Amino acid sequence: MHLIVIHKDADSSARRGFDLLQVAISCRAVADIIFAGLTESCCFQDDKQTIIALPEGWRVESSYRHARITYYSNEVPDYLKFARELKTNERFILSNGRYVSVLDRRRLRGLLSDVDADVIAVRVDPALLSYHERVRITTDGRAAGFRRFYSDSVLPSPIFIQWPHYIFFRHNALDNISADDVLPASFAEFLSWCTSKSLRWRSLCVGGTVLDLGTAGGLLNLINTKGYSIHHHLGGNNQGYGRVSLAEGCAVSADARLFGTVVAGRSLHIGEDAIVVGPTILGDDVTIGRGAVVRSSIIGPGVSLNPDDLLQNRVVVRSMSQPHKLLSSDLNRTDVRQLNRLISPFVENGAREGNFRVWPGFSYARFFKRVADIIASLMVLVLFAPVFPIIALAIKLNSPGPVFFRHKRQMRHGKEFLCLKFRTMIIGADTIQEQLRFKNQVDGPQFKVENDPRVTVVGRFLRDTFIDEIPQFINILLGQMSVVGPRPSPESENSICPSWRDARLSVRPGITGLWQVCRTRRPGRDFQEWIYYDTKYVRNLSVHLDLWICWRTAKKLIANFIERF
Repeated sequence: MHLIVIHKDADSSARRGFDLLQVAISCRAVADIIFAGLTESCCFQDDKQTIIALPEGWRVESSYRHARITYYSNEVPDYLKFARELKTNERFILSNGRYVSVLDRRRLRGLLSDVDADVIAVRVDPALLSYHERVRITTDGRAAGFRRFYSDSVLPSPIFIQWPHYIFFRHNALDNISADDVLPASFAEFLSWCTSKSLRWRSLCVGGTVLDLGTAGGLLNLINTKGYSIHHHLGGNNQGYGRVSLAEGCAVSADARLFGTVVAGRSLHIGEDAIVVGPTILGDDVTIGRGAVVRSSIIGPGVSLNPDDLLQNRVVVRSMSQPHKLLSSDLNRTDVRQLNRLISPFVENGAREGNFRVWPGFSYARFFKRVADIIASLMVLVLFAPVFPIIALAIKLNSPGPVFFRHKRQMRHGKEFLCLKFRTMIIGADTIQEQLRFKNQVDGPQFKVENDPRVTVVGRFLRDTFIDEIPQFINILLGQMSVVGPRPSPESENSICPSWRDARLSVRPGITGLWQVCRTRRPGRDFQEWIYYDTKYVRNLSVHLDLWICWRTAKKLIANFIERF
């Protein structure tokens, strides 16, 4: 059984006169998304009832049917008795409804089975996520060393002051609880309550990501990731892109434009030439005047924006005075055109592209670069066509196995493709790699060993002359790669740096690139240079930069051939 409790005293905004989460839940469409996010984040067990307990007075109207919505006054009602009646060996879960978290559920289930305690309090900590480094510092401030973690960490934690993200009850521990017991409303009382019931408890911190629904950033991120995927087609000349969810009774002008994820309640009114950019939450009875602009904001029920107002990265609720004057009230048509240019990187082919950088359809990056790739790939494949049979024969005679090596890599927007190369290693090289891991000469997820024993004689020649990469021009012809771009990498490498991943996957991977011609191969710096040069390429992509990289690559190829012969 899952009990999700939104605690009264857990949000500082309530002490400022309003509770942001309560304002958001008052909008039916937003409430459905919040409840879905809370239910999915705590779904560690299958086919068990989920109850969401809200403070009394938070009357909401929701169509969400996968959880039972209930209310409490001073204490949380006795759901422990109901949990005992389920007669299951799985744990009873008490979740903090102020947070939506994402963590490795399989790892957590294994952890819960290993920890000998009746009650386990868990806090999700992003600092303990995988692929991070921890530095050890001496007493005099010197770095003694560092350790890189490739999986989510779990650490014991001191006693929590506020409600943790999760509390797990061992089911047989519920037998120690009397029928008239109810859960305390504060965490300090809860700890005393556990002690009085002779319950053994532990507190842990586990790696994961957390969205604080008591903040604007947490709410908007949840809406952006869990928002309804409804493409609302507006009439007239309206141009809208993204995921737009509008309730009944909404009046949207045909000249208004909506971008990204926009979730709105009832009786929304959007005037002519208004622009709304998601992620944005609009409550019931919200009015956006003619020419007004709203971007990444939360607007509470009953709030009205005057014509030509600009609202960006703001939270506006009814209790605030003069909400329309939070920013500027003299927005003119020139400002709107400038905002359109700001919006354009987020829009491509009528769909929002998240964090990926995009370019206009008729630009060098989108059109002319692709034309150049097709011409270059055709020329190279025609030129090397007579040599392909000779290379294939040499590979077959030198070692058993296929001529081509195919490996899954990620292309633009993370789509996978089979990257082609002439095979340069013996069969089973992947299994041998782990045995050679201690000899790895580069940092990060890459693997490189001088005089690698897995490379064949013919393969060494193909690598030194870069002929092994000629089949990748087939990938270019198929639109999976480009002549110039970031190094094609598998998902396992891209997932190590999420912030870097979206940048380098904004363009097609290339046979050559800025990192390949600029890397210094300094010990311990190769991975950092890889990140730096790939993101720099995406940021500064131009025909001049591509020509410069091609020129540096040609010089390097010629030098290698001369040195070889």
